[in-house]
Amino acid sequence: MTDVDVAGSGVVVTGGGRGIGRAIARLFADRGAHVVVNDLDAEAAESVAREIGGHAIGGDAASEAGVEALVAAARDAVGEIDVYCANAGIAGAGDVTTEDDRWAQMLEVNVLAHVRAARLLVPGWVERGHGRFVVTASAAGLLTSLGSAPYAVTKHAAVAFAEWLAATYGDRGLAVHCICPQGVNTRMLENAGSRRGILTHDSALEPEQVAEALWQAMCTGEFLVLPHPEVRGYMARRATDHERWLAGMRKLQRRFDHA
Repeated sequence: MTDVDVAGSGVVVTGGGRGIGRAIARLFADRGAHVVVNDLDAEAAESVAREIGGHAIGGDAASEAGVEALVAAARDAVGEIDVYCANAGIAGAGDVTTEDDRWAQMLEVNVLAHVRAARLLVPGWVERGHGRFVVTASAAGLLTSLGSAPYAVTKHAAVAFAEWLAATYGDRGLAVHCICPQGVNTRMLENAGSRRGILTHDSALEPEQVAEALWQAMCTGEFLVLPHPEVRGYMARRATDHERWLAGMRKLQRRFDHA
């Protein structure tokens, strides 16, 4: 395993005001990076930035205008952006009755935010010969998310886009990592309601454990970051016997229905 030197690097972390984003921002700052903390909650971003000696940029990190403004402000603050952590995301229950505007919101934040950031950053990274793009997806993007169709679908799309980036630009200097945890002790888990039991079936990790799993993946050059190692086994079962895996999901759904 080769240690990664990020001292002096410019790092942007979206959704960095709390939870996994805060832990990732602290991790990079502790290793000497110049960190930009972005969050829709500007006060939360300011708090974390003060804590780590970083730069706070409040505001939207999903819309085209919001991403453009964030990237421009981050470059003003730290110069070149070497690492972009597309961590901001939203969750919530949803099924076939979920309205289009909610689907659109989930797609905007969980998928198009990544696309828009990559559009601005990847060409320059390829020209320079190096850059790092980190997507915080979810185990839901590798398996599914019972109780939330929009979350399952958008996180699958987030994983697919990260895979595409890695396959397309991996030999041109771009390192890509895709973080896919299950339950993590964050506000998102607190608001999960009756789905909390399923999300914490194996264990609920602390955000710092997720950040450390990212660092280990950076040092080994791995694309897929699985803070819950059990997910690898679930993926294998899904791939080798999809019908059996679906039967297991239906069993879990019945438990969910009776919760």
